[in-house]
Amino acid sequence: MLERTFARYQNRSIAAAQVILELIDMAKQMRDTRSARSGLGSALGRTEDDLAFYDALVDHGNVKEIMGDTVLAAIAHDLVEAIRASVTIDWTQKEAVRADMRRKVKRLLKKHGYPPDGQEGAIKTVIEQAERVCRDWAGPA
Repeated sequence: MLERTFARYQNRSIAAAQVILELIDMAKQMRDTRSARSGLGSALGRTEDDLAFYDALVDHGNVKEIMGDTVLAAIAHDLVEAIRASVTIDWTQKEAVRADMRRKVKRLLKKHGYPPDGQEGAIKTVIEQAERVCRDWAGPA
């Protein structure tokens, strides 16, 4: 949204005042989203890490409507535990570790009945999320 707003400004299709209004709207949306996520985390008894993986799971089609928040939150929690156990210092560079992590994610999704048509995309998104979220999880080897 931010890039789109600045591109429109640079193309002179909106004025500086409109950019400021759109930035204020974006800030409100981010605050509301953070508040909603925090409420969801509290309601489901989940951590920020769990919610990060929950978001990765929900990102594929109508999974949320099919499975519901509680099941997705349980999958996310299991993913956090499995990934935390798999992370090593240089796991993002070692293909064998990444492949093992993909297998664990796939197994967990199947175990919980995640829709098969969304599994490949979910696995890819979960691994990408792990790269972002788990940077500081690996301790000394």
